[in-house]
Amino acid sequence: MGTSGLYLATGRSDIPDAAGARWMNESMKALRFDRTGSLDHLKIEEVPRPEPGPGCVLVKIKAAALNPSDAKNVLGRMAETTLPRIPGRDFAGLVVVGSAAYPEGAEVFGTGSSIGFTRDGSHAEFIEVPVEAIKPKPKSLTFEQAACVGIPYLTAWRAVVEAASLQPQETILITGTAGAVGDAAARIAKRVCKATVIGVARRHEDLVRLRLADYVDNLVDLGSGVLAEQVRAETGGRGVDVLLDVVGGELFEHCLKCLALRGRQVAIASSGERKVTFDLIDFYHNESSLIGVDSIKTSFPDVDRIMGLLLPYFKSGDFAPSKELASVGFDGVLNAYRNLLEGRTNEKQVFVP
Repeated sequence: MGTSGLYLATGRSDIPDAAGARWMNESMKALRFDRTGSLDHLKIEEVPRPEPGPGCVLVKIKAAALNPSDAKNVLGRMAETTLPRIPGRDFAGLVVVGSAAYPEGAEVFGTGSSIGFTRDGSHAEFIEVPVEAIKPKPKSLTFEQAACVGIPYLTAWRAVVEAASLQPQETILITGTAGAVGDAAARIAKRVCKATVIGVARRHEDLVRLRLADYVDNLVDLGSGVLAEQVRAETGGRGVDVLLDVVGGELFEHCLKCLALRGRQVAIASSGERKVTFDLIDFYHNESSLIGVDSIKTSFPDVDRIMGLLLPYFKSGDFAPSKELASVGFDGVLNAYRNLLEGRTNEKQVFVP
């Protein structure tokens, strides 16, 4: 049958059966876990190579980011996850079984939604994903760089633009500004929302780098005093309109005290203690708002929409990974997971199968 033939495994008419047959009944190497609770359950295995279903493509992974949520997933902290599972949320690669929009050989990057949780993720040689999960890889980004921007920028956009509705001339405080999500949020707040950005960091090297960043207007050193007092001093006693808290835990109540009247605080994580306390009377007297954002809840259509809005900024170079990248292959990826969980590296680790 010629190139107009049917791809019999899926019933699709836009992929030749010869292309499909080329990938059928073959295996691939992947990270996989069938139990949670320990990183010891994460293994390198030979598993069946996926076949793309309707509305999906098959991508050969060139690079895949290692995110903190990947390690937490193996530990069992993601209630959505079904087992067995290949982890990994972000990736960049080459389409090998494609669609009209993404033909064979197209360079793409992708992220989002249930990838790595209820459908197999990117820490493998190949991944099958809906077309809504991918975009053309910008020429301004390498495969490794493109693999590192998905979840940070998707989460930051949802938190800053959609949940907080940050407006021009408003002021936003971002905890963990030196991290991937915090850095992405600062760039979005400055470049897209035209807001005033106050960053928060503790380590000397992070403070030095952020002082040089043109998307951070002011900087608070967590090691130099009480957070709320420093923020009030920076804002003439007023406080901030929006606060993105990427840390949570013991910092949560300190963040609430930084809000201006009717300020909005967005929470996306909680390090350490997951249960927090705060003065409820102060909270409602200030008419504050508390909003939660979970990137896993982002649907594939929303991933498609948001990544489409972000794409011009990736192409222009305004948006990029916040840290130096360190590539690891199958021989080092299990150790990289441990380093990620224990905070033993300052670089962004990227899996290159």
